[in-house]
Amino acid sequence: MSETQDRRMIVAITGASGIVYGIRALEMLRDLGAEAHLVMSKAAERTLMEETDISLKAVQALAHTIYPVKDIGAAIASGSFRTRGMLIAPCSIKTMGEIATGVTTSLVSRAADVVLKERRRLVLMVRETPFHTGHLRTMTSLSEMGAVIVPPVPAFYTKPKTIDEIVTQSVARVLDLFGFNHPDVKRWREAEDQAPS
Repeated sequence: MSETQDRRMIVAITGASGIVYGIRALEMLRDLGAEAHLVMSKAAERTLMEETDISLKAVQALAHTIYPVKDIGAAIASGSFRTRGMLIAPCSIKTMGEIATGVTTSLVSRAADVVLKERRRLVLMVRETPFHTGHLRTMTSLSEMGAVIVPPVPAFYTKPKTIDEIVTQSVARVLDLFGFNHPDVKRWREAEDQAPS
């Protein structure tokens, strides 16, 4: 894989609450010099309006390439388009269910299906609570297929003082799963372990 292909990441944003996770992922990938390929569901556009004061154009400007959610002929719909993997942040239950069944009705679920079949990393920041048994069974099925399920659960050992710090830490840990090391991630006892004795 070339250096450009190794820096490519698919980022999907769906309509679940927590759109800030997807936006922060785009910001952090940009900081790292990654090539973010973005697809947003129509419900995500609605959530963006409900949860933030950020415009759709401003979010899209964070990406290298933007794809319409109905464009099933897009580059990211093919396994021949090589990427490091795909992050869905946040991931709705509807999207999770589509991926698990292989019944792909949009570019989000189609691209995720491709990532799975090519044995690349697929990470779902599933944003729902509580989970019923059907949700849990779907997550188990996806895990068995190779996906990584990462509900955005805060890490309080970092002693966050703001919501922004919580979001940044959650997204930075997710980017770890793709081999990206963002300087804003706080690691358990790492500073202590590296301190001179």
